[in-house]
Amino acid sequence: MSAEIVPLIVCGGSGTRLWPASRSSRPKQFLPLLGSASTFQETIRRVSEAGLFAAPVVVTNDQHRFLVADQLQEIGASAEIVLEPEARDSGPAILAGAMVAAARHGEDALVLALAADHFVRDAAGFRDCCAQARAAAAAGSIVTFGVAPDGPSTAYGYIAPGSALAGAARKVERFVEKPDRDTAAGYVEKGYLWNSGNFLFRADALIADYETREPETVEAVRRAVEGRYEDLDFTRLQSEAFRGAAKRSIDYAVMETTKRAAVVPAAFDWSDVGSWNAVRELLPQDGDGNAANGPAIFKDAHGAFVSSDGPLVAVVGLEDVSVIVTGDAVLVARRDDAVGVKALVEDLKASHRKLTEDHLQSFRPWGNYRSLDMGVRHQVKRIVVKPGGRLSLQKHHHRSEHWIVVRGTADVTVAGQVKTLHENESIYIPIGAIHRMENPGKIDLEIIEVQTGSYLGEDDIIRTEDIYNRAAS
Repeated sequence: MSAEIVPLIVCGGSGTRLWPASRSSRPKQFLPLLGSASTFQETIRRVSEAGLFAAPVVVTNDQHRFLVADQLQEIGASAEIVLEPEARDSGPAILAGAMVAAARHGEDALVLALAADHFVRDAAGFRDCCAQARAAAAAGSIVTFGVAPDGPSTAYGYIAPGSALAGAARKVERFVEKPDRDTAAGYVEKGYLWNSGNFLFRADALIADYETREPETVEAVRRAVEGRYEDLDFTRLQSEAFRGAAKRSIDYAVMETTKRAAVVPAAFDWSDVGSWNAVRELLPQDGDGNAANGPAIFKDAHGAFVSSDGPLVAVVGLEDVSVIVTGDAVLVARRDDAVGVKALVEDLKASHRKLTEDHLQSFRPWGNYRSLDMGVRHQVKRIVVKPGGRLSLQKHHHRSEHWIVVRGTADVTVAGQVKTLHENESIYIPIGAIHRMENPGKIDLEIIEVQTGSYLGEDDIIRTEDIYNRAAS
């Protein structure tokens, strides 16, 4: 057995309860909700202690692969990034990650499965809890971390601890689903713990337990892992095989019925950041219980929360409300109504789908762009290209483009001709011309792009060459 624990970070989930900040193209685990770093970055930092942890395995999807790579690079971290061909819930994702860890570190490797969107302030306490769980996990238990409730919450599942096992671990008597408030109060009195949804286990123990319940899923994932291949800096699972895995959460697939379940009481603070109210509780509050992430002012307000990515928000005479402001949407809701926000997002998928999928600012492997203005036949974008970044060689059937450099240097290819542009210089790209832009400099390249034409959608991009392997799209 390897001396080090292999962190397995699962980056699934869309975070609909945190709309409009969280959207499918950039969900909550990649947002700086509680400081300058995202919860994904903070999770990676928590498992970066040499000697205790090996290099992480991150399981994500094709859409977020470059976002994961960029956020790792921002904090100077590295990981094996494994791409699911499609979402099959947390069960197959954790199973695949365990198999990848076993292939690299041995079948008895200790694997720590963590959600990317949870928040822990006490990193040292978290690491100490992992160390306390090692003995039970090495002996074959699947150890979860149970959080001592600070009240009868209905937002979490509960764990009934049983007899003592190795170290600080105790056998799990039973898991119970999210209860009503009266039942939750009874659980708290009996010493039940919240189920944090994070696990430490031996790779072969989890695989064997999963196989007793869903052998077809284990075989499908095993074939997907055996057929994995490298694509740039990513590991892609074999698509056809992985789609044979049953869509199931790890709780339903294993934890709620396994005889191996154990729990270690967590001595660290923990939040799944599952609602705007949860974000508020993690931020400093004034004397009236108001909190803000962004510019805000409160007058005669109590228990209010504001998140704004720009405009000043003034809340007057209101209680227990959340006001969330982004560049293209505003949410005003009861502070505790996370279920209502989730239902709203489902309605929006039918009426305003783009507002549930994309932000005004979109991220690409070469940098990002932000839509500044859009009309029937025009769109204005601010584009930022990282040093060394290169857009695909492409053309458009329905639009022309005009690029103006406002910062940095651009090497621009149009119809086979290469031209270098500096600040305040511009170039015109006619409809149908094959073109590309790249940043040869050492600072960000910023340009303003003006598009004109009969159709301005992102799917009017025909790539003929791409260093990020996107030409097929």
